[in-house]
Amino acid sequence: MKLLPNPYRDGQCFFCGQSNPVGLKLSFYETETEPPELVTTWFPPPLYKGFGKILHGGIQSGLFDEIMGWTTLHFTQQVGVTSKLNVELLRPLYVEQEIQVRCRVASRDGHKVNLAAEISNSEGQVCSKADGIYILMDPSRFKEITKED
Repeated sequence: MKLLPNPYRDGQCFFCGQSNPVGLKLSFYETETEPPELVTTWFPPPLYKGFGKILHGGIQSGLFDEIMGWTTLHFTQQVGVTSKLNVELLRPLYVEQEIQVRCRVASRDGHKVNLAAEISNSEGQVCSKADGIYILMDPSRFKEITKED
């Protein structure tokens, strides 16, 4: 797998920013599979739990949103923003074990990119799935709405 460079300059993204002191510091890799996918692994500490030792569903949703954004950017070479995100929690996913998040482009219709993703536990069981739609944006419009310098 090939490590992808982080395109976000300030390093402060909660999920992928390497300079964010409270962030997850995720790194993303491109697989050599067909269809190609992006993958990240993470060992969630207990502070991200919901009930018991279950990884909070909001954190799982955020992981899906992050990898879908990276997948959109990597495979289209354009910035996309979340339009729709549907998450299905299939079985408990626990903190304090390595998890793997995978995502691929399912299809593309003009400026809409349809994505499919899943999170697996340390035993390889798929614990949650998501599909989403990202809208490709003109770079100047993206800069305007995100208030980037």
